[in-house]
Amino acid sequence: MDDEEASRYGMRRALTTFGYNVSEAGSAEEARALLKQLQPDLMLLDVNLPGMSGLEFLRELKSSSADGPLVIIITAHGSERMAVEAVKSGAYDYLSKPFELDDLRLVVKNAAETIQLRRENLSLRRRIEVERSQRGAFIGNSEGMQRVRGMIEKVAETDATVLVRGESGTGKELVARELHERNSVRSTGAFVAVNCAALPSELIESELFGHEKGAFTGAAARRLGKFEQANGGTLFLDEIGDMSSNVQAKLLRALEERKIERLGGNESIPVDVRIVSATHRPLEQEIAAGNFRADLFYRLRVVTIDIPPLRDRREDIPLLAETFTRAAAERYGLPLRQVGASALRRLVDYDWPGNVRELKNTIERAAIMAEGEELHSQDLPDEITPGVEKLKPVETDSEGGLNVPFTAEFREDRKEFERRYISRCLEHTGGNVTKAAEILGMHRQSLQHKLRQLGLGRRYVSVGADSAVDSDE
Repeated sequence: MDDEEASRYGMRRALTTFGYNVSEAGSAEEARALLKQLQPDLMLLDVNLPGMSGLEFLRELKSSSADGPLVIIITAHGSERMAVEAVKSGAYDYLSKPFELDDLRLVVKNAAETIQLRRENLSLRRRIEVERSQRGAFIGNSEGMQRVRGMIEKVAETDATVLVRGESGTGKELVARELHERNSVRSTGAFVAVNCAALPSELIESELFGHEKGAFTGAAARRLGKFEQANGGTLFLDEIGDMSSNVQAKLLRALEERKIERLGGNESIPVDVRIVSATHRPLEQEIAAGNFRADLFYRLRVVTIDIPPLRDRREDIPLLAETFTRAAAERYGLPLRQVGASALRRLVDYDWPGNVRELKNTIERAAIMAEGEELHSQDLPDEITPGVEKLKPVETDSEGGLNVPFTAEFREDRKEFERRYISRCLEHTGGNVTKAAEILGMHRQSLQHKLRQLGLGRRYVSVGADSAVDSDE
């Protein structure tokens, strides 16, 4: 931006020759109009402008947005003090008139490299945020997740061996990574993960402890195992319950002696690793059945962290769904869609046998296939139906008819489910009955009536209504 047309012409010619797209403005007003239409990466700003000075415009620009364009101030000869003041006010660099076109190109080139670095850093931060949000296990404020986070905060700073228990898809590896990364003395070391269920029993020993050249057919060279790779860091043993009894014995010895031996070798190698293991199996039952060593179990479970299944923390589903929708839009370049009320009802009602992993995959699929600004129930796969395991099985008599005594019990179960479900929905909306009614797909008056039926009374206020919900109690 310069009030001298000849000066603007010269700069434009010099920069367009090198492939830059250049727009011009002769005053602050013209520049404001351009900024509404364009989002420039770099601005060349002359100090001497009609009306508002370039320095004043710079301060206005920086106060309105911290993410605006880089600014190179152009000053008159002998105005170095003003240039220093401009840099203190947020300018990237300055040029003093008269300047050579090569000087202009050099300072613009340096600015362009800085802009590219900023973009790469922003992209990296977004990818990290997306990756973390895609994991999803720590999203939510349910009591169960608060308990998990509290355990991690207490244990992460120690070197204690941890056993993480939970169903498939609940995020056991994420807990292990958080234990490694959060305030841990081992966070600068490696995090090495081994899925014990994915490896054949004859390979898991070599995978963990490594082997020497010639140890077995195909061992053409020495290979370091996961223990040595994780030295100074954390070794995560996923699905530890699937490990063979022979490898269990060697693992116990490694934990107790803090030494290993490679297959085919005689050397005892010291290792310094923190062990975090995980399983979806009830190891106490595996011990009783003779499938898992009790002494190894006690060695692994110095601290135990239990992750609740998603069906036991349904109040977290709306936030998880929103997070995964945003992550899918970022990952696949999709428009950002909201999760509609009809879709949310089905998501909250479903029992999620695959837990958070299944919810994430479902949301990604729906986000890709959906049209419009919202995800609707029809965008979800057919298998996402309300869970039936909460309902007691219906018994029949010898002639195939219903046994009537079970009717009252079913009615009471349904009433209790409705009370919990609606209460969780109202907690999600901060007690706003009107918003809760929208999520539930009900009229506000119908929800008010249902609250009275369920004995919830005056606990909640219908925003926008004439009065609070009346209580029959």
